[in-house]
Amino acid sequence: MHKARSILIWAVVAICVVTLVTLPVNLQAQLIASITVVAVMAIIKGLKGEGMWRLIALAFGTAIVLRYVYWRTTSTLPPINQPENFIPGLLLYLAEMYSVAMLALSLFIVATPLPPRPSRVGKLQRFPHVDVFVPTYNEDSHLLANTLSAAKAMDYPADKLTVWLLDDGGTVQKRNSNKLLEAQAAVARHNELKQLCEEIDVRYLTRERNEHAKAGNLNNGMQHSTGELIAVFDADHAPARDFLLETVGYFDDDPKLFLVQTPHFFINPDPLERNLRTFDNMPSENEMFYGIIQRGLDKWNAAFFCGSAAVLSRKALESQNGFSGISITEDCETALALHGSGWNSIYVDKPLIAGLQPATFASFIGQRSRWAQGMMQILRFRFPLLKRGLTLPQRFCYMSSTLFWLFPFPRTVFLFAPLFYLFFDLEIFTASGGEFLAYTLAYMLVNLIMQNYLYGSFRWPWISELYEYVQTVHLLPAVISVMLNPRKPTFKVTAKDESIAVSRLSEISRPFFVIFAVQIIALIVTVYRIYTEPYKADVTLVVGGWNLINLIMAGCALGVVSERGERASSRRVRVNRRAEFGINGKWYTASIEDVSVHGARLHVFDKQLEQSLVGVEGEVRFRPFSGAELETLPLVVRNIQPTEGLLAVGCQYAPKSALDHRLIADLMFANSAQWTQFQQGRRRNPGLIRGTIWFVGLAFYQTSRGLVYFFRSMRPEREEQRQVSKVNG
Repeated sequence: MHKARSILIWAVVAICVVTLVTLPVNLQAQLIASITVVAVMAIIKGLKGEGMWRLIALAFGTAIVLRYVYWRTTSTLPPINQPENFIPGLLLYLAEMYSVAMLALSLFIVATPLPPRPSRVGKLQRFPHVDVFVPTYNEDSHLLANTLSAAKAMDYPADKLTVWLLDDGGTVQKRNSNKLLEAQAAVARHNELKQLCEEIDVRYLTRERNEHAKAGNLNNGMQHSTGELIAVFDADHAPARDFLLETVGYFDDDPKLFLVQTPHFFINPDPLERNLRTFDNMPSENEMFYGIIQRGLDKWNAAFFCGSAAVLSRKALESQNGFSGISITEDCETALALHGSGWNSIYVDKPLIAGLQPATFASFIGQRSRWAQGMMQILRFRFPLLKRGLTLPQRFCYMSSTLFWLFPFPRTVFLFAPLFYLFFDLEIFTASGGEFLAYTLAYMLVNLIMQNYLYGSFRWPWISELYEYVQTVHLLPAVISVMLNPRKPTFKVTAKDESIAVSRLSEISRPFFVIFAVQIIALIVTVYRIYTEPYKADVTLVVGGWNLINLIMAGCALGVVSERGERASSRRVRVNRRAEFGINGKWYTASIEDVSVHGARLHVFDKQLEQSLVGVEGEVRFRPFSGAELETLPLVVRNIQPTEGLLAVGCQYAPKSALDHRLIADLMFANSAQWTQFQQGRRRNPGLIRGTIWFVGLAFYQTSRGLVYFFRSMRPEREEQRQVSKVNG
């Protein structure tokens, strides 16, 4: 009876919505309604309305969106007997409908996400045996030493914790390769990592052949281990000491739980943040996913495995023959299979690991290409909407996660659509200037308000569009490739330990300058057409405004692909820990102010140190989080600077053995609270108006910076051409 009543209520609501959306009204009435809705949403947003008010605002916005869809479908498509207009017009229409569909899925997932779960530290009653897997392929041994040391130092009974290094770079296949240099490198790596693991007291494991990439490596680890739970960390993802205490307890709460996923926190900026210098002031791109979307997925029991920073049930994995390996995104594919088999997942919204992001724009694009191709493989081979065993909400959630990676197609259409009119006078969108104001502009404003309402302090205005634009140029061919041949893509490890010593243009930057030049020409054409065709000025202004937005975005992208050189090879993290600094047999009271994976800066409370000590070996003595006794870490003095009554001493670690990496990991990674504090410090919502003004200013500055880099890059080519001319002359 209750179910029938609910269906009846939803049917009545649906009829009312359809009636309102399709109600014929004149242009003036539509304009008044649009202004009213935008004003109401802005007022609710300005008053920080949450709960029911949040849903009311989103409902108003949805009404405008649906009204726009109806108008767009019934009144704006070019006649089918004009293929030169109809075909590009249809492509634009489909691109917009894709955007509307993704907005609808976003509303379903994150309109009311679950709040963050409370801390579980101190509440663990049972300590199941945990196997920690650290898969590696070609990562540096120092990076691995830090990650393994951090994993080994987690707060957990030592007899219940086994850490495994799963080395796919030293397999028998690679050590016996016909390529002599490759074989020698694999043998050297194999021996080096075996020794490292012995010193840190963790297990080293490799296998016969490199089959099924990361999924195959993890499955090999499962065959040689017996722990009830399996924690997975990427080679560059070092856990905090409370990682297991915050995650393991959930498995006793739910016997059908297969996954506890935590966010990926990064201590270094991605190429956009580094080149735009936004890392310390603006939330990172991944925070929208981990701070909002995963919590929304968690509400529908659809939070999925992200490849690292997670704990999984061995029993659940064995029920599906281990980690899935059909796609190159084994993490999401594994979660999809287990959700389809009736297992549950949980998301813990607390950063408990610290990792590294790609440093160069080319590596960033390579990483995103793998994600996009892997999700397309899942869409092709596992099609979540029809996946047996999933609930309807889970189907929607997985469809949203996979369909998102189709964004290069609509982004490309939105980029080039204005050019069809400006350059070729094609009418692919049949509407007047007044209709544009009443429908399209209202839809765009409502969309921006809704996005700001959903993601607020996690994603600033226009940043999502920038990230999608800079990826679209290179992801479009990658997505098309996997659609044509879904089995072609292979797993490629993303380089994480790169550095850029000298400022330069990215090696894949050229298309961005070509697009920018075309849009500059389109801007000139816009002005020319307004002057020569005043009777079309309203439409030309609208299309020209659209192109201007694209131009601003493209100009900002020039700054993204202009790689800034960095002196420091690793990111520093602020800490405040008491210590003692020892050099030449003397000890001085000190504090550790900031640390990186390579060194630390100390404040020494004695001004008697001399510059001649630069290059001299010293020691720092401090109390680790995991122990009660003071321990000593060797280092080398790199610089000494007087500051405010004390000395700032820059030091580089000089580990004598692998065990010293335990202290480096303690300094850098042990305290998860510092990651939370850092995230909270940059999570603020500038609002649509201030955020837009900020973005436009950023875009103008980055455009000029990108052009400076471009003209600098031309000098060597010109010089080379002069030399060739002299020789030929």
